[in-house]
Amino acid sequence: MSISTRKTAVVIGVGPGLGMSIAHRFGREGYTVALVSRSDTRHAAYVSSLAEEGIQAGSFTADVRDRDQLLSVLDAVAERYGSIDLVYYGPGATDPDSHPKPIIQTDTAAVQEAMSWVYPAIDVVGKVLPGMIERGVGGLLFASGLSAVVPMPFLGNLAVSSAALRNYALTLNAGLAEMGIYAGTLTIGGLIERGDIYQLVKSQPERFGDVGDKSLDPDAIADTAWELYSARDRAEATFSAFA
Repeated sequence: MSISTRKTAVVIGVGPGLGMSIAHRFGREGYTVALVSRSDTRHAAYVSSLAEEGIQAGSFTADVRDRDQLLSVLDAVAERYGSIDLVYYGPGATDPDSHPKPIIQTDTAAVQEAMSWVYPAIDVVGKVLPGMIERGVGGLLFASGLSAVVPMPFLGNLAVSSAALRNYALTLNAGLAEMGIYAGTLTIGGLIERGDIYQLVKSQPERFGDVGDKSLDPDAIADTAWELYSARDRAEATFSAFA
């Protein structure tokens, strides 16, 4: 299958956990994968692990909060591969060691900071959606937090932004229902194995406590992401390590 006839999946905010699981899952379905993250430090290893499975992949560097840089990278992906057919949007916080503001301490500034991860999702959609509409096919997947649907006061400002991103994805799916384009959300509660935050927490049990079996398998989440996109019979899947 030549690059010109392959579909392209863009994984924004790729990391060693869910981002790479999404990349592998869609790659196994025949997609060329474009990996995007704020640093290229781990890109070579990521591309190599995909190549071992016969998956064509390339890497690009962009901080999603730098709008010009982000949109420029999407242009570069489209130029290299011909089209963008699927976008997974799942960037994490800049500093995994940072803490959210509890809801009773949350102020406007804290919410604005949390929302700085939501606005780029809208920019991405604005960039790729016209092409999808023109072709009559495509998909958009977003990762949001369980605090979007379950009150978690300690997550405060992050609960506000998670709810906003989830509602955006669900409403977008409804708006695109007759256009052949899917939008969906992965609503996630818990540490995702192999991810940066998971590794941080596991490395400091004296600070965070024993994680035990309260974690989520990124490969299982990625399998569900593919099922959502391919079946298109629902716009959300929820994952919780707290059930």
